[in-house]
Amino acid sequence: METPTPIEVELKLALAPTGPEALAKHSHLASQPALQQLLTNTYFDTPQGDLAKARIALRLRQVDGQVLQTVKTAGQGGGGLSQRQEWEWQIAGPGLDLAALAELPPFQGELSGVLDALAPQLSTDFTRRSWQLKEGAQGQVSHIELVVDEGEIISGDYRTPIREAELELKGGDPEALWALALTLAEQVALRPSDSSKAARGNALSEQRWPLPQAHSPAEWLHRATLALDAYHDSQQASFLSDAQQALTTLADHPELDAAERGYAQALPSALDAHGQPNTAYGKAALALAHRLAHQTALR
Repeated sequence: METPTPIEVELKLALAPTGPEALAKHSHLASQPALQQLLTNTYFDTPQGDLAKARIALRLRQVDGQVLQTVKTAGQGGGGLSQRQEWEWQIAGPGLDLAALAELPPFQGELSGVLDALAPQLSTDFTRRSWQLKEGAQGQVSHIELVVDEGEIISGDYRTPIREAELELKGGDPEALWALALTLAEQVALRPSDSSKAARGNALSEQRWPLPQAHSPAEWLHRATLALDAYHDSQQASFLSDAQQALTTLADHPELDAAERGYAQALPSALDAHGQPNTAYGKAALALAHRLAHQTALR
């Protein structure tokens, strides 16, 4: 088993239907080479959903003739940005490497007894285009992997499209993620997303999309983001109403300063009738999420 990368820092963006091609043609990427791969992924859990309840994702990925086993813990953050533990290593396949799993911190304690009950529960198959980018000025250069995924999540009889971009910090300053995302949002219709592929697949399987209670501005933005994620996967109109209500509440929140209120007030009208963002939504949502994340970090 290879030495893991303990913390993954990533900014996830949901794309409008025109988003993937618009992003690939973005002037910031035009001169950068892209790698295209087909990724076939199977997620494992117990029949009772013990890993999902613990907010742990266990995946086997087939890519370029290799099989990779990955474990991810729940992400901490919001507004599209998450930080979480991740372990990934190559295995012989096709089954799980249970011995190595048993050595990982998430599978100590209560989950140590579920390994023999793990079985495939859902799959995600998608095409990935990726760019390796160096962002920032000399002396402060950050390495960011930008990927665009297009495909679908399959859980039993349920399916939902994958159409998203992920900006993962490979080295450097997390601020570079926000700067790059805002640059892309100038020309591409996108929005922050707070739902991983595994979480989306689990919700799809259960046909249940719970929304968290909200009090602070960051919590209302998170609730709106999750409601939009839920709407696009469930096609239940109530979630689009929930998102609009959360955005309206956010815009009137007394804890926002003048700049934050301006960003928040731009959001409700920047979604179309199908819950898709225009470029104004992406720019305002990212700017607001960035400010709120910075305030949270200072507390």
